[in-house]
Amino acid sequence: MTRVALVTGGTRGIGAAISVALKAAGCKVAANYAGNDEAAQKFNAETGIPAYKWSVADYDACVAGIREVEADLGPIDILVNNAGITRDAMFHKMTLQQWREVIDTNLSGAFNMTHPLWGGMRDRKFGRIITISSINGQKGQAGQANYSASKAGEVGLTKALALEGARAGITVNNVCPGYIGTEMVRAVDEKVINERIIPQIPVGRLGEPEEIARCVVFLASDEAGFITGSTISANGGQYMA
Repeated sequence: MTRVALVTGGTRGIGAAISVALKAAGCKVAANYAGNDEAAQKFNAETGIPAYKWSVADYDACVAGIREVEADLGPIDILVNNAGITRDAMFHKMTLQQWREVIDTNLSGAFNMTHPLWGGMRDRKFGRIITISSINGQKGQAGQANYSASKAGEVGLTKALALEGARAGITVNNVCPGYIGTEMVRAVDEKVINERIIPQIPVGRLGEPEEIARCVVFLASDEAGFITGSTISANGGQYMA
C-alpha cells in the first residue's frame, strides 16, 4: 500500500532531502512551504513533488492545507514536522516578538500540524509522526533561548504523544540533527566552519541533508513499528544524549 507523506518546510534544505527520500521510498509526498515561491516552484519542477503554501504557525491554515493535500493525494499516513525558524538574540536583548515567532512556528507549528491529523490516524490504526528537533534542543545554545526551548518542547511533545498513540498504531519520534551542510550553513564564512564548527564534531565534518532524510525514511517505515517516543541524535558525535 502506498503511504501518503506530508513534509513541512519540505521544499528546501533538510526538508527537501526528506521529501525526495520519501518519494524514492515509494510514498506519495506533499511538501509544505511558507513563503519562498521561487524555491518551491524550482523544487516542484525538479522533483515532481507538489508544493503547498501555508504557515504552520496558523492552526486554521494548517487545517485547510491538510484538507487540500488529502483531497489531492488521499489520507495522510506520515507527517514530518520539519518547518522551523530562528530569531537569535542573547536573552537580555531578546524581544517578546522574537520569542513568540519561534515558539509559534517551531513548537506550536508541530501541534498545529499534528492535531488535525491525529483523529484520522487513530481511526485508521496507523500513523507516523516524525519531528525534526535539534541538537540545541538537547544541550541548549547561547543566543537561542527561544529556539532551544521550542526544540526541547518538541521532544517532550513527542514523548507524550508516543504514549497516547501507541495502542492506535501511531508512532511518534524525533530526529535531532547537529550541524548539517545545508545552503544556510554553507553560507557561513568558511574559516568559521573550519576553525570553530567542525572541530566540535568528532567525525570531523558537517552532516548531509540526505543523512537526516535516511533517518526519517526508516522511522516512517512499517519496519519501525516498535520504535516510538525515541530520539535519533544525528550529530556526528557532537552531543551524546
